[in-house]
Amino acid sequence: MVQYSEEQMPWYNKIADRMFEQQHIVDHAAEINALEGLTFKPFITVSRDPGSGGKPIAELVAKKLNFRFYDKDLIDDIAKSAEARTEIMKSIDEKERTLTEDFVHNLLNPEYITERHYIKHLCKVILTVARQGQVVILGRGSNFITPNAFGLHVRITAPYRVCVARAVEFERIPNQRAREVIRKTMAERSGFVKQYFGKDINVPKYYDLTLNTTYLNLNEAAAIIIKAFEQKFPKGK
Repeated sequence: MVQYSEEQMPWYNKIADRMFEQQHIVDHAAEINALEGLTFKPFITVSRDPGSGGKPIAELVAKKLNFRFYDKDLIDDIAKSAEARTEIMKSIDEKERTLTEDFVHNLLNPEYITERHYIKHLCKVILTVARQGQVVILGRGSNFITPNAFGLHVRITAPYRVCVARAVEFERIPNQRAREVIRKTMAERSGFVKQYFGKDINVPKYYDLTLNTTYLNLNEAAAIIIKAFEQKFPKGK
């Protein structure tokens, strides 16, 4: 679990509050640094389409660089930060929510986490993890939360048909079910980024590197990402 000190707390709140005021998170390192003179060690964020191989590629990159990999750990840390059950966080993780849903669920479920509360702790956890450096962070709009200058931001994608075929092969589910899962997950992730960061998850300019994995295996994709990381941060600086 990530450890948080009291003196770190104010800048998380400022970033989360500013995001809600401006409909998107701060984009540039200079703006984030201006809050409290923050500095970050180099890190990697990975945005991925379901079925593109994004998760295993990100895991392999972390392994080869001897970096810590953050995916499900983020949910545990956000739950700990928000003093909520992990199951509650899983139910809202990377999903778009309407104001009506937020209002109704908040009335009916005393454990429900409002979107402002969730985003506040999401920012808090991801920024703390990123500042430590030598980490690979998977999804959750992490490239929109963290400063561009200190991280390599990667997008891993593949054509819809390829993603479906891989889901059928590796998840061992029927083709129709694979199509439903891929469509639903793509919509949820895209809606999450649009709602909370005001961005289109598929726009290339938000990433240092975009990989189409149709003709790349895990090792080839990981090697490209590591090369890009070393190019942006020579000797990890």
